[in-house]
Amino acid sequence: MQLQGYEAIFFYALALVALIMGVMVITVRSPVHSALFLISTLIGIAGLFILLRAEFIAGVQILVYVGGVMVLFLFVIMLVNVQQETRETTQIFTRQYVAGYLIVGLLTLSFLYVVRESRNTQFLKPPQIEERAETTATPMTSLSKDTQEVGDKLYTRAALPFEIASVLLLVAIVGSVMLARGRKQEKIFE
Repeated sequence: MQLQGYEAIFFYALALVALIMGVMVITVRSPVHSALFLISTLIGIAGLFILLRAEFIAGVQILVYVGGVMVLFLFVIMLVNVQQETRETTQIFTRQYVAGYLIVGLLTLSFLYVVRESRNTQFLKPPQIEERAETTATPMTSLSKDTQEVGDKLYTRAALPFEIASVLLLVAIVGSVMLARGRKQEKIFE
């Protein structure tokens, strides 16, 4: 898919915003600010889904991840008061930079290898004009049918994995609240 005109401008702008916000997620010290930057990253990725003409996935991304999961994460972060805990443990992570640079270097080398080796494959070649015209002119009935098929598959074939993921998320949140509550009660009794 070759991007032209405004699509290319929006793609590069959204990709740059998502990339910068993603870097800010892991570099900011405050957990609340990190969660807010993650919300911005998820909104940028939803914009990229819209450019890919996957409006349903973009809507689900915003409703479920930004509207539900991230608000829940912010609530738990504020409930647990992680800021006080991070002040006490900042000295532990002073020698992690070498490992981080090594991992980033290895990932960059592997990415460059994949790009170099895949130049002869079909997915990097620009599509023909006829193929592009067929994919861009999608009638609304086809979009609603695709959305119906996605919903049908999600609620029939993938219902169990969704339930398992929701239970795991609930267990993680309850566990973090219990650990934080235990630490606070230990400090009270000392």
